[in-house]
Amino acid sequence: MRCLFASGLLFGLASGAVISRNNAYGTHANGTRVNGTRSSNTTLNVQLGPRPFYLVDDMDEGPLKAKLQSCSEGPFRTSDFVFAHRGAPLQFPEHTVESYSAARRMGAGVIECDVAFTKDKQLVCRHAQCDLHTTTNILNRTDLASKCTTPFTPASNGTAAKAKCCTSDITQAEFKSLCGKMDGFNPNATTVEQYLDGTPYFRTDLYSTCGTVVTHNEYVALVDGWNLKFTPELKTPQVKMPFDGYTQEQYAQDMINAYKTAGIDPSRVWAQSFLPDDIFYWIKNEPEFGVQAVYLDERVDTPAGYANATASIPSLAARGVKIMAPAFFALTKVDNKTGTIVPSEYALAVKEAGMEIVTWSFERSGWLKNGGDYYYQYVKPVINNDGDMYTVLDVLAQQVGIKAFFSDWPATVTYYASCFGL
Repeated sequence: MRCLFASGLLFGLASGAVISRNNAYGTHANGTRVNGTRSSNTTLNVQLGPRPFYLVDDMDEGPLKAKLQSCSEGPFRTSDFVFAHRGAPLQFPEHTVESYSAARRMGAGVIECDVAFTKDKQLVCRHAQCDLHTTTNILNRTDLASKCTTPFTPASNGTAAKAKCCTSDITQAEFKSLCGKMDGFNPNATTVEQYLDGTPYFRTDLYSTCGTVVTHNEYVALVDGWNLKFTPELKTPQVKMPFDGYTQEQYAQDMINAYKTAGIDPSRVWAQSFLPDDIFYWIKNEPEFGVQAVYLDERVDTPAGYANATASIPSLAARGVKIMAPAFFALTKVDNKTGTIVPSEYALAVKEAGMEIVTWSFERSGWLKNGGDYYYQYVKPVINNDGDMYTVLDVLAQQVGIKAFFSDWPATVTYYASCFGL
């Protein structure tokens, strides 16, 4: 998913239903093995913290608020309706063991790894190939900072500070030596320390001590050990391809091969890409995985692109695409006659074509008192408080009929999913 932002409160505890607990590479509560590792016999409660309750309390009075209030004491359950977007990056460094663990605790049934490749052509979890300068401590590592595509340059004479560090600048072993941090930077920085101190106002550095970064293979073992499901996104390369002989097709195949090697049933995997050629490659060459391939549709970002994307839905369906995934703003609009939020033309076209919808990304928008941002642009006139998040979610779930929702804070969606039996 793209780099847009969300809102958040403090992470805490609430009681709920149980899911199996195990160590990082363990298995099920009965102590059976997955990938050769034995787990303990303990259990883990799904816990949501105060944020969903805050949002429900902030809603306008009405039947939806009353329904959600009636579910305040749970039980809360793990749900495949909840896709953990980068883990739980509202408060934990994205794509780290800690972020994934928080997502699991909050009931996400499907966890995301954005897949990028290193200098030695190994796959790791990072939101973008070239985001190490904002999501890790690489600039503070004197042994690695000099390897960055663009080393740190301080702000000067009205020119913003800059740096560019890519996974393809370093080996997998070097990547594993990094610490994950909250995504952000200070464009006015004159020192590396200032540059790294740029966490957005709606997030926190409370858990940003040294997040444990993971390779793609480690992510597969971790999520499999929890008996959850996978949604790896093949990130669009930010270097010229082929990269040292490494082709886009091999990159796409290597990602799928990780699941085949680990013995993962394809039904547990939702492979994603913004590049339609990746989707078509999987449909043709790995049909068991291609049937659940998720086409991340960014064409909707402009009015002309939105119209073209909507018109293209039937042809994509004819080519075997089963799941469309635009940003959630593209799935709703305001009915001018009633002033209510309703499904958009794009959403109706996808459903008419018999396709499914996964959408992104909840909890990246800051405070909604002024109508929200990118994700709420088509319904801004009727958005005026944080509780309106649940109004939009309800339309997406009940009227649009989405299959799943990516969220930066899975607890918010888990609350709704548990309340409505999703």
